[in-house]
Amino acid sequence: MVAVSAPLVSVIVPNYNYARTLRLCLAALREQTHRPVEVIVVDDGSTDDSAAVAESFPGVRVLRTPVNSGPSVARNLGAEAATGEILMFVDSDVALAPDAVATAVAILRDEPGVGAVCGNYDTVPLIDGTFTKDYRNLYRHWYFRAAEGSITGFLSTAILAVPTRVWAQVGPFNPRLTQSEGADVSERLTDRYEVRMTTRVIGRHDDDATLRVALGKVFTRTRVHIPFFLHRRRVVGVVTSAESGTGLASWLAAASTPLPLLAGPAWAAVPLLLLALWLLSDARMYRYVRAVRGPGYTLRFAGLHLLVSLTIGVGVAVGLVQWLLSRRFRRLYEEQPAVAA
Repeated sequence: MVAVSAPLVSVIVPNYNYARTLRLCLAALREQTHRPVEVIVVDDGSTDDSAAVAESFPGVRVLRTPVNSGPSVARNLGAEAATGEILMFVDSDVALAPDAVATAVAILRDEPGVGAVCGNYDTVPLIDGTFTKDYRNLYRHWYFRAAEGSITGFLSTAILAVPTRVWAQVGPFNPRLTQSEGADVSERLTDRYEVRMTTRVIGRHDDDATLRVALGKVFTRTRVHIPFFLHRRRVVGVVTSAESGTGLASWLAAASTPLPLLAGPAWAAVPLLLLALWLLSDARMYRYVRAVRGPGYTLRFAGLHLLVSLTIGVGVAVGLVQWLLSRRFRRLYEEQPAVAA
């Protein structure tokens, strides 16, 4: 019986000023059970010692962009330089579990209809820190866990394995997009292949430590997805994508808060009922959080989640106004990068 050699996997790590986590990311790649692995770090104009950290790991190939150009440009540069049969995009703030690459390869090998494998974040952050960081990490673990299986409409680019032949058909990332490139590529991928989300491919992630930064990212990512969904005529996606599919009730609860002052105390029931509806719509998530963190943590989690949900509402509103007023914003997704026929 002729032995089949394991495919070369090119792991592409885009990085911008993440020297601390990059070291942990590369150390985890060194411990992968799958061999052979080609590691390409694309340093996107970092001003810290990221490039030196990458160069300190034997065998790691380091590429540089002349100026900071965003993760889409960095990932494309790495993909162009890769020589493997499978491309695996891994963000520099993620440390993969030792079997992550091997598991992704096995799924792509055993299920030919699967054109991409997205991994999940562990429930435990890569670096211990603030409650905001822990909330963000646990919430996104739940979000991806709930979506496990075939996915459409979004794509997690933090842990993403794609055969090179498939990437030749659906890539590259749109270089103009820095926060919504996953949704853009997802559409081209799911037109031709199944995209699989799985917690079997997992890594520990270092999320945003401060509330200001976290909410800023939530707002921006929501806002810039508006032209994608409206351009594709996917209006439902405006309120179901972003980071929560149950935000509408919380937005209405906030909007109806002045009712008791305007129409009398009895109207206080309206925002309270809407808030209860918002909580009930995510009951499965809260049960899960309670099981892994306890009731006290769950109360704090729900409070921060409400703040995030309201931030998403602001992002939707601003994005819709920008869509109406800015022709350039409306055309953000009209020009696509060239892909193979």
